Amino acid sequence: MNIKSLLIGSAAALAAVSGAQAADAIVAAEPEAVEYVRVCDAFGTGFFYIPGTETCLKIGGYVRVQLDIGRGTSEFSDYDVFARGRLNIDARNDTELGTLTSFIQFRANASKNRDGVYDEANYFELEQAYIDLAGVRVGKFYSWWDDDLLGETDELSTNSLFASARYVYSTDAFTAGLSVDELPTTHDANVGIAGYLAGAFGPVKANLLGAYDTDAEEFAVRGIVSADVGPGTFELAAAYASGDNAYYAVSEWTVAADYAFKATDKLTITPAAQYFWDYNLVSGNDAWKVGLTAEYQIVSGLTALATVNYIDFDKGGDDTSGFLRLQRNF
Repeated sequence: MNIKSLLIGSAAALAAVSGAQAADAIVAAEPEAVEYVRVCDAFGTGFFYIPGTETCLKIGGYVRVQLDIGRGTSEFSDYDVFARGRLNIDARNDTELGTLTSFIQFRANASKNRDGVYDEANYFELEQAYIDLAGVRVGKFYSWWDDDLLGETDELSTNSLFASARYVYSTDAFTAGLSVDELPTTHDANVGIAGYLAGAFGPVKANLLGAYDTDAEEFAVRGIVSADVGPGTFELAAAYASGDNAYYAVSEWTVAADYAFKATDKLTITPAAQYFWDYNLVSGNDAWKVGLTAEYQIVSGLTALATVNYIDFDKGGDDTSGFLRLQRNF
């Protein structure tokens, strides 16, 4: 066998082996397509589609650090430092009956007593949880009594978080609503009924709120009027309680006012005042209160707030209190 024949035979053998290996080669499967998160702009900023669904989800909340100052602020001293975290989960989608909303809100506090251990003021709770569709809302949520004035001075409600069922009807001109609430009580189940009416009249906004405590057989009413005046917003409120009830029992009568002055794009200063007839529903214990709140936006999402309030009672002397707060919203 000559060299030429040897080379041709070797090449043929190598080609045969290579062909066999090529026939048996493993072909890698192509990766499945990745479904990226899509922005959902149907319900405002911050929403995104849950992958594989038409439901839009938004996650938000805040982290707050606060120093409370005032007589009897905590069990052991006249000041208290605490941290709070709040987490909101908001899911929405369109249906043939309108927007279907489910909302969950968690809140937790962290504070220490004089022994350096966490005290009973600390908690982790499901603060709000409700379902909303076609103006009907059921679950645990804040009522209209939580919508007070802009500053940190006024006292215009006693309780505002209930397990409730309510219906709200809205147009471009006005909003009307009716709510049935499970009220806090120490004995038998207590039920309350609240009605709400709000509207806008040019630059003026107004709302009227009334509620009836069926167990106490007492009622409360409250009205708030606000208008943009100059570089700020002026607000005026009045409330009345027929007697001790779950909604408003701070006083028999009260009148409050404040002015949220927009000093700069980042700084808002709000002086406020309030007068009470029969504070704590004690006959003859009238009181007046003044306060000042300053809020400054340090950067986008981070604000600092400081407030100081002074109250004077016809029976019981006077008191000064306030707090410093740093809050990061997201």
